[in-house]
Amino acid sequence: MNFLKHGIFSLCASAFLVIHAPLTFGVEPDELGFLIAQPEDLFTDGARSEVIYGNPSEPGLYVMRITFAPGSGSRPHYHSTARYITVIQGTWYTSWGPKSDIYNPDDMMAVAEGTFIYQPPEGHHYDMAKDEEVIVQIMGMGPVITTQIPQPED
Repeated sequence: MNFLKHGIFSLCASAFLVIHAPLTFGVEPDELGFLIAQPEDLFTDGARSEVIYGNPSEPGLYVMRITFAPGSGSRPHYHSTARYITVIQGTWYTSWGPKSDIYNPDDMMAVAEGTFIYQPPEGHHYDMAKDEEVIVQIMGMGPVITTQIPQPED
């Protein structure tokens, strides 16, 4: 658990350095620097993925939300930096480690609403929503590079 404490400490410490990160939606901080985004301020124009704070492709803290429609998800991949994920709505399914190098949606762990997940840098994984819409919030430090893991031909 030391990696988790260190990762969260690093994330929090970095947040202090990124106070003026660009935002991608139309809510501006008040005169004291506080920002409150209501649900209707997020996912504008029907987007399924929205960066709420910062920019994953630039240095600094970013926060994003992804809405997975039932039956949608990712294929095996990994990210260059750690990611801190909270399942906000629904049951999310994920696979990680060496077994996740080959996509197999029948061999995934159910992750309940409210669960927190730490994905280490270059941790191989894939994830999806199965029977219901799922919303996850992902935080990390940019720039992040996502690498797809080649799959055997069907």
